[in-house]
Parts: sequence; C-alpha cells; structure tokens
Amino acid sequence: MKVLLLKDPKDKESGPDPYIQELGLYRFEATLIPVLSFEFISLESLFEKLSHPECYEGLIFTSPRALEAIKICLKDQSKNEAWSKSLKQKWNTKPVYVVGKATASLGEKSSSSALLFPCGALKREVLPTVLREKGIPLECLTVYQTTPHAHLQESLSSYFSQQGIPASIVFFSPSSVKFCLQHIQKLSGDFINHIKFAAIGPTTAKAMEAAGIPVSCTAESPTPQDLASAIQKALHLHNCSVPK
Repeated sequence: MKVLLLKDPKDKESGPDPYIQELGLYRFEATLIPVLSFEFISLESLFEKLSHPECYEGLIFTSPRALEAIKICLKDQSKNEAWSKSLKQKWNTKPVYVVGKATASLGEKSSSSALLFPCGALKREVLPTVLREKGIPLECLTVYQTTPHAHLQESLSSYFSQQGIPASIVFFSPSSVKFCLQHIQKLSGDFINHIKFAAIGPTTAKAMEAAGIPVSCTAESPTPQDLASAIQKALHLHNCSVPK
C-alpha cells in the first residue's frame, strides 16, 4: 500500500529518511513531498536584540527555524566577530528553553526581564498566553514566514498521475493542511473517501478536523515508529480499499 508523507525529506547527509524506513518495515511504499518553504526576515532586528543580552532573562525556542535564523544572522563576519568576542559568553550564562519543557520549567520563575522569543509568523498563541498568565514577560520577534513550497502543486499532480490514489496521506503540520488540502481534494475527486488521513500529532489533527478532514489516526508521539504503527492499525481496522 502507498503512503504519501507531506513533509520535507531528511537531510541527505544524515542518511535515509526514518519515516520511509519505518513504513517500509510494514511493507508500505512511502513517498515524501516537500510542502513548506521558509523566508527569513527581521534578521537585523534579531541581531540588535542579541546584542543586548543584559535586557533579557533568557531565550525560548519552539521551532528549529528560529535557531536557523540565528545561524544565518551570524554568517555576517562583523556580527560573528561580535558574537564570538563577548555576546556568546554572556548568553551562555542565561537559560534557554525549548518547546515542551518551557512552560513547566518556568512555572516558579519570575523576573522583570523578558524572555526573547524568535518565532514564525504563524506561531500559535498558546505559549504566550500561558506565560502571560504566569506573569512571565515575553518579547516576540517574527524571524521567518512560512510559504508553500515552490513545486508543491506540481509534485502533488505528478504523484497522483503516476502513483494513483494512496492508501493514506499524512499531514505533518497545520500549514501542510492549509497548503495541500485543496489540491488533494481536486486530484482525488470521488476517491477521497478511500484515503485514510493521518496526523503527526494532536495540533495537526485539530487543524485537519477544522478543515473537514476525517482523521483516521494520530501518532501517539511524533516518531516514525508511532506513526507507522498508527497507520498500520487504521488501515487494518478499516479494511481500506484503494482503487488502483
């Protein structure tokens, strides 16, 4: 059975994509189609804030793109020199929080200084709301925008014309739902009811439900093993029949 994964492929230097490998163990033929592109913005403003570590309690990240924005920012020679000379050492004395552990570890902290939060234009308001309720100042700076991959429509059309209707389609983010659903509906036609739609996690599942997509399964955790297991169970339980 064929499974379409709406996600970027893993870096080639890191070896085969783990989702394709794991699904292969279940004898699924998985294909990746890149969905998202990222445009980095406000990098001068970002460095200006990084230049004043004394103004912040620490850093908070909810996306690898935010880290990438900092790396791109520091590629400039003069900025990199300033960072290496003193800024890096000063920031190393401050806490850095990541999504998942951030709100829990911040529960008992209080400070007059804000946490610096480099984020995307489509950030959810859950984290800012929780921190605000705990009286923790947060300074957000949008450093990247999410856009559809330049070849998304072409890649989807090519897949459906060459591979046919997949047994399952996996969404890996709310943005993938936003950018792909209309194309999938058009390409699938009346056969869309044969497809078992899967979500990588609860946030994506909610976006799918809001868009009117029936969620056949959601991975217990965002790992190749849990996703493959969930898809296998969904297809087996529903006795999925996909037209060839």
